Amino acid sequence: MSKITFADIKANENIKVLIHHSNMCLEAIGYTDHGPRHVGYVSKIASNILTELGFDARRCELARIAGWVHDVGNMVNRNNHGLSAANILFPLLLDTGLDIDEVCDICSAVGNHEEQTGKTVSDISAALIIADKVDAHKARVRLKKYNPEDIHDRVNFSIKNTNMTIDKKSRVIALDYSMDKTSSITEFLEIYLKRMRMCEEAAKFLGCTFSLSFNGVRINM
Repeated sequence: MSKITFADIKANENIKVLIHHSNMCLEAIGYTDHGPRHVGYVSKIASNILTELGFDARRCELARIAGWVHDVGNMVNRNNHGLSAANILFPLLLDTGLDIDEVCDICSAVGNHEEQTGKTVSDISAALIIADKVDAHKARVRLKKYNPEDIHDRVNFSIKNTNMTIDKKSRVIALDYSMDKTSSITEFLEIYLKRMRMCEEAAKFLGCTFSLSFNGVRINM
């Protein structure tokens, strides 16, 4: 089994550069943060999902790695960035010393994490999809460029806290957003409805249901 860890991948200078340039490209075209804060959150949550559901420790580690590298394709173009990322990462991850089977697991998850073209294809893929799609938060807003006319900025800025709980016994992955009046649930769903449906499908793949709440009130059944 490969001994390459998340810490090794996080310390990799080439991957650091890819994350940085991807985030810069998205900033240039007006997107919210996709840098270390976002990929760090996704990495942590993806690993936590599998850990709490009792998956093997190595699968949890691979989900953590996938979360860290999933958005590097934005350096090429926002469109199809999951597919671009998978192609960029395959030789790069092999060069780090990861086993080819593990590289395949990571790249297939990364290549399937976007709602336009992706499908849940594995436990790692499911965890990555959920972790990525639920990351709406005020910390993602680039404050120097905050635009109250931009629905993405309004929605993210309105979310002050997120709380995810994973109940292995009842097989429920529950997410509750603390949201103020800067935006609304309706506006959130204008952006995120398809992503939340993707989370439901990913949770189903893991043998779970996905519960979505705002300020303690569940809105999906």
